[in-house]
Amino acid sequence: MTKKSKMEIGALVGLLLVAAFIWYSFARSKTQAGGFRTAVADYKPMAVENPQIHWDRLAEAQETEYKTSGRDIFSHAMPIPEPLPFRTPQVTETEDTPPPPPPPPPAPPKLPLKFFGYGTVEDASGRWAFLSDAETVYVVAEGDTVLNRYRILRISRANLEFEEIASGRHGSAALEDQGSQQ
Repeated sequence: MTKKSKMEIGALVGLLLVAAFIWYSFARSKTQAGGFRTAVADYKPMAVENPQIHWDRLAEAQETEYKTSGRDIFSHAMPIPEPLPFRTPQVTETEDTPPPPPPPPPAPPKLPLKFFGYGTVEDASGRWAFLSDAETVYVVAEGDTVLNRYRILRISRANLEFEEIASGRHGSAALEDQGSQQ
């Protein structure tokens, strides 16, 4: 044998060994072979009552004619719809008359206490107001609440500004002069 034929036989034997190894590995692979065998084994044909061709339905489908709607099905342009007839809007009397004016704002709240004086304390900052109903005297500073309903905003020499907590409305009370009591 020549050297060339020995090399050809060696290459052939090598290729046969590689082919045998590949065939053996695929034959022993359980994931692919088992999955395929399971799929084939579990195959169930569809339940068809009459597996024969329905020649009458086929003939009916072949005899059907295409009827155009007037539109080219291969163009992307849609037919232009006919415009609607123009209507003039009806003018009513409510459009000519202006809306009624808004209601007047509610009257500012009235403080049910009498503001009869103010003062300052050396150690404290700000002013203190003296309020009274017929029986009790209240001493309050700016930011305090009175009767759980009014918050004192500002105390000045002539008046007291407050806010009604529930509604947020602001009001003021003037300093009432007591006069001399003898």
